Amino acid sequence: MELAELIGLRPVPAAGLLLTLTRRCPLSCAHCSTASTMESREEPDAGQLRRFVGSFTAEDRPDVMMLTGGEPLLLPDLVSRLAGSARVSGTRTALLSGMFFARAGTVPERVMRAVAAVDHFSASLDAHHEREVPRPAVFRALRAIREAGIPVSFHLTGTGPADPYLADVTHAIDREFDGTVPVLVNEVRAFGRAASWAGRARTAVDTDRALPCAMAAWPVVAFDGTVLACCNQDVVDRRPAPPHLRLGHIGADDWTTVRRRSLDSPMLRMIRTVGPSHLRARYAPAAAPARSYCEDCRLLATLPEVTSGAEAVASGAVGALLDLTAARRQLAEGPVALAARHGCAAYAPWLLPRQARQRAHR
Repeated sequence: MELAELIGLRPVPAAGLLLTLTRRCPLSCAHCSTASTMESREEPDAGQLRRFVGSFTAEDRPDVMMLTGGEPLLLPDLVSRLAGSARVSGTRTALLSGMFFARAGTVPERVMRAVAAVDHFSASLDAHHEREVPRPAVFRALRAIREAGIPVSFHLTGTGPADPYLADVTHAIDREFDGTVPVLVNEVRAFGRAASWAGRARTAVDTDRALPCAMAAWPVVAFDGTVLACCNQDVVDRRPAPPHLRLGHIGADDWTTVRRRSLDSPMLRMIRTVGPSHLRARYAPAAAPARSYCEDCRLLATLPEVTSGAEAVASGAVGALLDLTAARRQLAEGPVALAARHGCAAYAPWLLPRQARQRAHR
């Protein structure tokens, strides 16, 4: 599974599952959105995780399960078990790591066994990571993983399109791997440790336009086992979660139940189809607009007229068709368009290998 395919599936409701294994991490990166440390104690119950992933069937499963954290490779045996269980039903597994293990100069055997169990491996790399794990060590480890036959990619984070670090590191990756390893580039957000210095976006949202939210498509298992409809860090961390974004808990619900709740919710269908800001402006025009697209979404459940409007429009077969149509439109636009919208737009083409990028520019 290559990175472009993984990103391309992101707008498809219930095509994927984001699963956080632990908030613990041995790195102390200044921009960490989850504020992870080795002292962090939040992580879903391993037995409940195994039961939840074990509820996938060949007929009812996510296409992709994304393992993240914290640092998921602090639990290499659990990674192997979950990936193996998912594979039985036909689900492929991707994993994102901060590469703490690369400091040792080699990939430890237990880590390599876990990595060999997944279908795609992504390495986080940015200026903050490099202060703790040198770039040459990350390159060396990723080359070993790739030589073992596992598709690989980089997840980079920077301050924006003019960030000189991003220009330097993307071209270094291109040189090191001869233009064959794809890269997803995001911008630092004001969450976790970055909340004290990054600054939150205040970009005005055009409420006259439908701006579908692909981030409400894949269920997310949070650090306490709660299953949410959104990967926004405020939603993942704060309790109680907005009721329209809570899909259940892995201790009580299986995949079929979570998937049905996600697909059948009129509110989520409308969020995925027109976006929360357009939805709020349409059904609650007198309500004060929130400071951002995501904050608009978190406040929707406090507006009864929005709930009623969503139910009137998006219940039943008509709502399901709206949801499907919005997903198909985003699929047709392709993964680069999605990366441009949700990440650092200037670097969206780096989602593709060099030859594909060059063909796209012709």
